[in-house]
Amino acid sequence: MPKYEFRCNDTGKLFEITASYQEYDPTKVVSPFTGSSNVSRLIRRIRVMRSDSSRWDRMMDGDESALNDLEDADPRTLGRALRHFSRQMDVGEDMQPEFNEVIDRLESGQSPEEIEQTMDMADSGGSDDL
Repeated sequence: MPKYEFRCNDTGKLFEITASYQEYDPTKVVSPFTGSSNVSRLIRRIRVMRSDSSRWDRMMDGDESALNDLEDADPRTLGRALRHFSRQMDVGEDMQPEFNEVIDRLESGQSPEEIEQTMDMADSGGSDDL
């Protein structure tokens, strides 16, 4: 069944729904975060590409068009690319633990914005005190 991606306009958070083509039109989409229908459907670019590893190899070789693909990539693709790059450069073990945490979280589907927000809170001790 097709998945449709949306953004809650109240929170800025992304979510997906799964619905058949027949179910999609009559379905009233509401944010799972607020229950509001103030949502926007996201339509991503569709490309037919070779395997991820060949795309990443092209990036490593300096192919700027291949590197631009990451700009609009979903979090899982971005996480896989970062993991691939770290293995290719043999830096995985030398990286800070936070680097691997970020890759794990991207691969699980968390957005870079969500990760950055929670890491900023952890850096500040999770407190609003000045």
